[in-house]
Amino acid sequence: EPERTAPNMRRLIEDENVLAVIGNVGTPTAISAIPIANEGRTLFFAPFTGAGVLRKTPPDRYVINFRASYTEETSAIVDALMEHGGLRPEEVAFFTQRDGYGDAGYAGGISALLKNGLQSDAGITHGRYERNTLAVENALADILLAEPEPKAVIMVGAYAPCAKLIQLARQLGVTALFINISFVGSAPLARVLGDKIEGVVVTQVVPHPTDISVPIVRNYLSSLNKFSKNGSPSFGGLEGYISSEILIRALRSIEGLPTRENVIDALEGMGEFDVGVGPLLYFDKTHHQASHSVWPTVLQRGRFVPFNWDEISGFLSNE
Repeated sequence: EPERTAPNMRRLIEDENVLAVIGNVGTPTAISAIPIANEGRTLFFAPFTGAGVLRKTPPDRYVINFRASYTEETSAIVDALMEHGGLRPEEVAFFTQRDGYGDAGYAGGISALLKNGLQSDAGITHGRYERNTLAVENALADILLAEPEPKAVIMVGAYAPCAKLIQLARQLGVTALFINISFVGSAPLARVLGDKIEGVVVTQVVPHPTDISVPIVRNYLSSLNKFSKNGSPSFGGLEGYISSEILIRALRSIEGLPTRENVIDALEGMGEFDVGVGPLLYFDKTHHQASHSVWPTVLQRGRFVPFNWDEISGFLSNE
């Protein structure tokens, strides 16, 4: 909750003198936290958001990201829908949360559509809902009344309202493909939707957390088994694990005690590096985002499984 972010950040930085803040969740909270991190000259590392406000050019010295941006996620979605799905830009609609998170995802999607031939965003249906509510009915009405009928709906929201809209839409005969970006949370979304609903895609910013062909996934599963006997592998858990592995690698490169300044220098000095994700990662003084990779998953029999983008046409309705 963004109204709690500022006092908590100040307490951590000014009173508890923390070395760094890692894994902040959400865009509205990050918007509140970034000025305080910059003012306190304290690392704000691997926030759980892909918003552009954390990805300035040149970057804020104290803001360093792991994951791909929301723009990269939505661009991957739009490119796949156009190239492999054969859709026209006007056949794509949006459902977003009415805040900085939803706005960031929508802006990235519209930018990608414009690059794919969209003339104006005025021709795109955009349903919105209020943060911390399940009031999705007006947004659903916008989608139902859209002309032409949307064949894909890009969703930028929390899992509960996204699930409610998908369930209501399916009950009303909507056959569009629903595509969520990573922040939605695959596990809770799958749990709410159950094993009867299909035609739902979620983009991920890490490999599948059970894919043992990926070295860091094997390490993650081993650690999860060792330290959390009842824990279940998750995309969010793996993202936190990878981010922590990167930070630990930077800390180990520091001679003497780590400080708020030399930990930044250590991260910026990593250059190209490999933590076993698959694609190589990269940091330097002007490049504060390690990964630019996006992995697609689709809901099948109650769980999200990997697929290749060139298979997306098989999930689109021909009606």
